[in-house]
Amino acid sequence: MTKLVDCDTHLFEPPDMWASYADPADRDVALRIADDELGYAWLTYGERRLGLAEPHRPGQVDAIGSYRHRWLRGERSNFNYYELAGPYSDPAARLEHLDRVGFDAAVLFPNYGILWERDLQEERRATQANMKAWNRWIVDVAAEGHGRLFPVAHVSLADLDWLDGQLRDLAAGGIRLALIAPALVDGKPFSHPDIDRAWSAFVDHGITPVFHVANQPRPFDEAWYGEDVVGGIQPLTTIFLWTAAALALTDLILNGVLERHPDLRFGIMELSAIWVSLHLQMMDGGSRFAARFNGEGAPLSMMPSEYFRRQVRVAAFALERPDALARTAGDLFMACSDYPHTEGTLTPLEDYRKANTTPEDSPALFHDNVGYLLRL
Repeated sequence: MTKLVDCDTHLFEPPDMWASYADPADRDVALRIADDELGYAWLTYGERRLGLAEPHRPGQVDAIGSYRHRWLRGERSNFNYYELAGPYSDPAARLEHLDRVGFDAAVLFPNYGILWERDLQEERRATQANMKAWNRWIVDVAAEGHGRLFPVAHVSLADLDWLDGQLRDLAAGGIRLALIAPALVDGKPFSHPDIDRAWSAFVDHGITPVFHVANQPRPFDEAWYGEDVVGGIQPLTTIFLWTAAALALTDLILNGVLERHPDLRFGIMELSAIWVSLHLQMMDGGSRFAARFNGEGAPLSMMPSEYFRRQVRVAAFALERPDALARTAGDLFMACSDYPHTEGTLTPLEDYRKANTTPEDSPALFHDNVGYLLRL
């Protein structure tokens, strides 16, 4: 039985993965990783550069900044991206890494898949084609993981027939999690009746929708963010990275979706965890005050925070002190390393032990909560 599960790692896509796994008719819109004239590898869509392929090594954030400045100065690339990223794409290498760090299994999110969704949001065929390619590849990865690798699918809610077909194929391939954007769907909130079929599909196919930091439609007006930073990130997206997930879940809770679908589960990864306790208080207090002010009865059978605690699980880095978070918000947090990203760690279990949290003392953090999302 799986004992220790890392709920947030990243699986790097090989340069030709999208074209290799896309339908032949969609290969003209397939993403690819290609070198520019100075030897820098880029995620590209046609002639557009969507993201710089960076030297990800855990704990070495400054190295990415240095590499980006090297590109801005017009100097040639000084490292072999393909040599670095190869093991990050290889299921066998990922299993060896788990053995080294002491985890039994890991959830694997896309790497470049978290970079492009907002850029292609107006191009539905390209969006679906590239999501579908990733989804096909990870079924193969899961098979090679021998029950220890849990790759996360990538889906959109814009076409519910397409979504249902993807979830059906993913479930047949053993996939149990699917990344979705916490954003309006063609101008409609998640609680809109037209979208309710999506939540039924997730439950029926046994797949849990999850939110993860990504370049997705933003929760605030684009004017707040300014121009995109080529090959970089906007500070506002980092500072407010949790708000879109909090907004989406609040809509789902207050408007009865989680009450109507008690077996619908949600995961929140790499969007921080320290906000959860305060947000639960704000949901309860805000909904209670509005009902009293408006002279209304309680529209839900439970308090909003109770739905969150029942159906939502949240990744918490060791530095966020998940032991303290659990005392105020409930035992709903999950352990993660974010390997191999630079903001991640090579010593996750040691990090948690230093934060007064061990697998022996906190089975929910290291297994039970992610197991709930995976329906283990």
